[in-house]
Amino acid sequence: MSKCAEAAAVAATVPGAGMGQAGLRPSMVPRQASFFPPPVPNPFVQQTRMGAASRLQIFFLGIILLPIRVLLVALIILLAWPFAAISTACCPEKLTHPITGWRRKITQQVLKFLGHAMFLSMGFMVTVKGKVASAAEAPIFVAAPHSTFFDGIACVVAGLPSMVSRNENAQVPLIGRLLRAVQPVLVSRVDPDSRKNTINEIIRRATSGGQWPQDTVTWTWQGYTFIQLCMLTFCQLFTKVEVEFMPVQVPNDEEKSDPILFACRVRSLMAEALGIPVTDHTYEDCRLMISAGQLTLPMEAGLVEFTKISRKLKLDWDSIRKQLDEYATIACCSKGGRIGIDEFAEYLKLPVSDVLRQLFALFDRNHDGSIDFREYVIGLAVLCNPANTEDIIQMAFKLFDVDEDGFITEEEFSTILQASLGVPDLDVSGLFKEIAQGDSVSYEEFKSFALKHPQYAKIFTTYLDLQTCHVFSLPKEAQAAPLIASNKVSPENHESTSDKKDD
Repeated sequence: MSKCAEAAAVAATVPGAGMGQAGLRPSMVPRQASFFPPPVPNPFVQQTRMGAASRLQIFFLGIILLPIRVLLVALIILLAWPFAAISTACCPEKLTHPITGWRRKITQQVLKFLGHAMFLSMGFMVTVKGKVASAAEAPIFVAAPHSTFFDGIACVVAGLPSMVSRNENAQVPLIGRLLRAVQPVLVSRVDPDSRKNTINEIIRRATSGGQWPQDTVTWTWQGYTFIQLCMLTFCQLFTKVEVEFMPVQVPNDEEKSDPILFACRVRSLMAEALGIPVTDHTYEDCRLMISAGQLTLPMEAGLVEFTKISRKLKLDWDSIRKQLDEYATIACCSKGGRIGIDEFAEYLKLPVSDVLRQLFALFDRNHDGSIDFREYVIGLAVLCNPANTEDIIQMAFKLFDVDEDGFITEEEFSTILQASLGVPDLDVSGLFKEIAQGDSVSYEEFKSFALKHPQYAKIFTTYLDLQTCHVFSLPKEAQAAPLIASNKVSPENHESTSDKKDD
């Protein structure tokens, strides 16, 4: 595609459309489509609304059932603790060798029986479908969807496989000892190497030839607390739970060489069986949610599907967290924590023009007239950062530096931006003062501003596109010279050229 055609394609995205219109956008290529917003807006929040009848039922049943069930659970935990203590006696908190012999055999049977008794005393009616695979058939046992500590029901039914659990859980009195008895893989959320260490430990156990139990990888981030969840569950007459064991999945040769393919296939099969959608949200999204709340944005603003975004756009946690700060600067005064065309223009200190609408529309991927943080991150990476190279910055500076003295004055800056945006009476004094340390802008100041504010990359290069279109529209003999665009342009005529610089 020629430069002229490329510029025309960008201009065609929103041909003079107002913000209430989607404009004539080109079809999304596969890479663009892969960044389309996920079907689940926030999988980390559970909101339950109970009516008056439900509240009355919980109150009256709770008067009878709650104290009985609390006593039964406490009794079962006290009965289980001595067996867990014997099993883990003289063992380090992070096990280097599996528990073997009579300690493993007796403890496993007793704790499994008491686990069934505990969930029965809580009022759970458990139905099991499918066949439980042995550790030899399936060294790794995955339970989904992970929601609460009641995931333990699946683990008890499966024969108490080793769990992946937070380090903090092993420190809880009584419960911590019971957890250690199932030989967990302990994860530290503050250790940057924890994920790698966890993967290595699971691989070590899975390839041990059955010496270790199966490993299982299984609370909603925002919802009921531990106490609330227990109270509401204990106050129900009974709670139905269905545990389905799916067929064992074995990776093919291609998936062995690329484990991500195997993980995606298993995830899709489980999601299909559950009838739920698949997203790429991870713990880093939860961290971004917390950061968004601290920046007075809605917590949902931090959801970007971190794993997908970081992998496809080659972004790390620090860069995305920094972009959240910049986004908050623009969106903090808007309703709902989203950026509209007015906030976008105000931040750039530019008027709402056709060119600005085109740039805004490129960010606004779902055509709803606003930009959320996810769209902002993608826009910077896909649209702005590729156009913010050293060569482009140098070219843009040369265009602004009309008299070639190595500095850009406010008059020169105003002339080029007026031409780029098609606004003859554009006031750029506010933007110029942000860039300049004095009465003019040096190349280093211009470069520093461009690198810190990549949103302007498309604005600065719009003029390049316009002049390139003009050159390609000339007769072929006039195109033989190098395509260095003139920078002597009046806002009324974007395609006029200057004799000051030789093309």
